[in-house]
Amino acid sequence: MRIACLPWYDLPETRPAQDALWRVLARHLRRNGLRDVPRRLSRCSSVFRLLCDPNLLLGQCCGYDVIYGMSSNLWPVATPRYAAPGCTGADYRSLVLVRNDSDAAELRDLRRKVCVVNGFASHSGTNALRALVAPLSRDGRFFRHVLISGGHLASLAQLRMGAADVMAIDCVLFALLLRHRPHVVEGTRVLCSSPPAPAPPLVASSQAGRSEVRRIRNALAGALEDPAGRDAAAELLLHGFEELPLPSYARIVELEAAALRHGYFELHATTPAVRPAVRFRAASQDDEMEVRP
Repeated sequence: MRIACLPWYDLPETRPAQDALWRVLARHLRRNGLRDVPRRLSRCSSVFRLLCDPNLLLGQCCGYDVIYGMSSNLWPVATPRYAAPGCTGADYRSLVLVRNDSDAAELRDLRRKVCVVNGFASHSGTNALRALVAPLSRDGRFFRHVLISGGHLASLAQLRMGAADVMAIDCVLFALLLRHRPHVVEGTRVLCSSPPAPAPPLVASSQAGRSEVRRIRNALAGALEDPAGRDAAAELLLHGFEELPLPSYARIVELEAAALRHGYFELHATTPAVRPAVRFRAASQDDEMEVRP
């Protein structure tokens, strides 16, 4: 049986809309000739395992993952257009948060403060912040200490309790939290935002053929033209999809490369100089693209 997972922005409060959208999308997938379409979204603690499963019909992942860690397992299918502050077209941004009682007026005021990130393999929580901080770094460092929380919500908790002084968060998640859980962002404020980058893409297994990817794209378009799908998508701040040219995803790597040119290594889990070039395929193009940090 095929599987589908849409773990990005899957809060308990948004799950009814996620499930409603999937029911509509599943119907359109079947209409487009796809077989073994799952009736329900898969949800488990190991998103990585789901995304690496060759039976993956449709999933969503970080743009950082589709270039690096899971590039051989996934094909980008479509990039969502979100209607959250900080989003433009299929681009989104990260918001840099501090507490309301912070005396920081700009990023440079956070030198020697404590930063918390959700994980080193995250664009929104780490890579975007790294690009902002790198020009301000000295001898490869800017913060006094960097904590790893494991997730944006955990980072928010550490920021609010005073264990950390700054964090970066996906602007779509931040908008959903303001709508559904305003208490978890209470006491924080936005200091600045990152450069734009493609939003977390929808992906298919690398074993999917071009014909299947085309049918998935047709189903996505049909689901958002369906009144029931359109209403569910609006609850998720989702207003459409774009098929971005493959080089659009390279902007994520370019942000990392810019930080390395400044000699800023503080927010890297490993020595970046040894990170290999990555080749990944476009489901709609015959060429491959090589990216280097």
